[in-house]
Amino acid sequence: MNFVHFRWARPVAFIAALSVLSACGLPQVGPNKRQIYSGSVQKEGDAFIVAVNDRVTRATAITPALGFSPAFKNAGQIGSDTIRAGDILGLTIWENVDDGLLAGDTGAATILEEIQVDGNGFIFVPYAGRIRAAGNSPEAIRRIITNKLAEQTPDPQVQVRRMAGDGATVSLIGAVGAQGVYAIERPTRTLGTMLARAGGVTIEPAIAQVTVVRGNMRDKIWFEDLYDHPELDIALRGGDQILVEEDSRSFTALGATGGQAQVPFESQNLSALEGIAQVGGLNPLSADPTGVFIFRNEPEEVAEQVLGRQDLLGAQRMVYVLDLTQPNGMFMARDFVIRDGDTLYVTEAPFTQWSKVISAITGTAGSASSLATLTSG
Repeated sequence: MNFVHFRWARPVAFIAALSVLSACGLPQVGPNKRQIYSGSVQKEGDAFIVAVNDRVTRATAITPALGFSPAFKNAGQIGSDTIRAGDILGLTIWENVDDGLLAGDTGAATILEEIQVDGNGFIFVPYAGRIRAAGNSPEAIRRIITNKLAEQTPDPQVQVRRMAGDGATVSLIGAVGAQGVYAIERPTRTLGTMLARAGGVTIEPAIAQVTVVRGNMRDKIWFEDLYDHPELDIALRGGDQILVEEDSRSFTALGATGGQAQVPFESQNLSALEGIAQVGGLNPLSADPTGVFIFRNEPEEVAEQVLGRQDLLGAQRMVYVLDLTQPNGMFMARDFVIRDGDTLYVTEAPFTQWSKVISAITGTAGSASSLATLTSG
């Protein structure tokens, strides 16, 4: 009697395990290849599934173009000697008499420091009156003051110095060595030299972006492009705001990869192969190298080039497929460009699901067998 009971215990346990699996399903990291393909347009789904080849990589190789508009690039450099409203001047006046208009008991030289050019562009000099400074060079101002004083004191000698001030300054904020307000001076009349004056950037140069705000205009450039291509540099203007910040683009990695997370870009242009590497590669125990998918909402014009159609309306849901086991699979992954907002998903290998089935069955059968043993006792 006990022998008969033992002979039927394992089949009963196996049937019970299959019942559990069919009712509850197996755990998985996401959809498998069959489930992804079932959502294709060809099967009345709403996504186009496209195998990546050379033509597809060329059609989708779109990277953000950063650079300055002609309004920024065509602005000439500010003359370092041109005085502006808000600038601060220093004056020294010598008079060729013992008892001059301005000189005191200490000598014939009179020093007037920190004379600020007012909002209308004028300064006031004793005995010379109100003088137009904005738009003139220090040399022109020197001549004007000399002529005014010459009417009242013999052979005056005047020296005019342009000092600091807020008339021709820019503000630097963000990931720079020293944030602050900087005067536009002879060595720092361009964006590149001003960034150097502020100590450069404090983040990885490959992902640093520099934004310049001038009035109602705003443009940005890659930090590396600014120095690799000097012709892209621009002249600064008083009041410019310069912001240095890290690239905000990212993609999402899911499935059988070394890590599942939202991943920031580590370079200007990121390939699928580099994206896989950033998350630790494929999971060696579960990944299917024939099932590397990139999910993306593709602009209409790009989707039409990829699909060879001209009847699409609006952005399209696209699923690009990479098979790393193909002879040129690694090259395709190297050439395919990841874009901001993409989802990189790697399916599990079929044997992984089979292993889960075996594990679940043997685990369930073992439990059923143990229960049968206890019952027979």
